[in-house]
Amino acid sequence: MKKINKFDLEERLIDFAVLIIEIADSMPKTRVSYHLSGQLIRSGTSPALNYGEAQSGESRKDFIHKIKIVLKELRETFVCLKIIYRTKLNKSEEKLKKALNENNELISIFVKSVETAQKNEKLKN
Repeated sequence: MKKINKFDLEERLIDFAVLIIEIADSMPKTRVSYHLSGQLIRSGTSPALNYGEAQSGESRKDFIHKIKIVLKELRETFVCLKIIYRTKLNKSEEKLKKALNENNELISIFVKSVETAQKNEKLKN
């Protein structure tokens, strides 16, 4: 597997946020859609923003905390996307599948990032 540098990961998170916005924006104008699209926008754009913040973490512990927030938001987004997919609230099945796939890959990357950062923190102490 190719090692991902910080810039590439940040760009992936930004691209993911854009995809999330596109999905939310193309949902029907119903009460349920407003609720889920709002939730999706909050959780789906948060990882890019929190990752940016993590890059200037005040300590390794702060970095780990912010990366865990990225992971939490990605997991929340994944569940929201699955609800939207199953209820067919978005007509672009292709975009939803793309988002679910990328979301899953990003979760895997950040699970490993947290594990590595925590291991390095223990080695340092």
